[in-house]
Amino acid sequence: MRILIAEDEPRAMRGLKNLIMSISEDYQIVAEAMDGRQALELLQQTKPEVVFTDLKMPYMDGMALIRAAHALECQTEFVLVTAYEEFEVAREAIGLGVFDYLVKPITVEDVAHVLERLAAKLGGASEHGVQEGSLRDQYPNAHPLVRKTLHIIEESYASKLNQKELAQMLGISQEYLCYLFNKDVGEPFAKFVKKYRIEKAKYLLSSGRATKEEVAYQVGFSDAKYFGKVFREVAEVSVSEYVRGIEHV
Repeated sequence: MRILIAEDEPRAMRGLKNLIMSISEDYQIVAEAMDGRQALELLQQTKPEVVFTDLKMPYMDGMALIRAAHALECQTEFVLVTAYEEFEVAREAIGLGVFDYLVKPITVEDVAHVLERLAAKLGGASEHGVQEGSLRDQYPNAHPLVRKTLHIIEESYASKLNQKELAQMLGISQEYLCYLFNKDVGEPFAKFVKKYRIEKAKYLLSSGRATKEEVAYQVGFSDAKYFGKVFREVAEVSVSEYVRGIEHV
């Protein structure tokens, strides 16, 4: 995949470039631009498949760059890089056909996730393929902090998940995370995690990857009796009834 990076801060440029190059040799940085005007020139010359562009740059900002590229009918995908306080602008950019946006500070997981989805869209093969049904993909318009929370749930559902600790990790209050999660996902964090764990338990049971005696511990419950209670609440059958139903299919 051929990639152009447009970023006016040298340190941020180096950081993003190093992140991309550390993920896979399949990702090639074909050009680097320090402002939007230079980025547009290099875009026409190098014809990258993907452009990572900062929102605020000299001469031509990220939004203007995207509009200009569309006017010139450049065939490329854009990923907008924004600061937290610029989120609303980033969301507007989705309407311009921007593939996705990343909120600073950017992590290697954030970049890898976007590149994997881009590879799939562009038809490229990737050994780092994203599992179908990614939680973040199910909520594409959610606040970036909510999407990060969903990614953490997806990766860490089998271990202890604490909303207060997650909020501290994200640099916001627990109350604010609760508000964002409820608004964008439609239900409280704790209820969502319970349902997600039960869906994972059902998958493990139906695929034969766990027995009914061990499945509770594989999806983050430390008490098998409590797991059984939650399973019945969510699945509307007991664990034993669910297993018997699988055996008769």
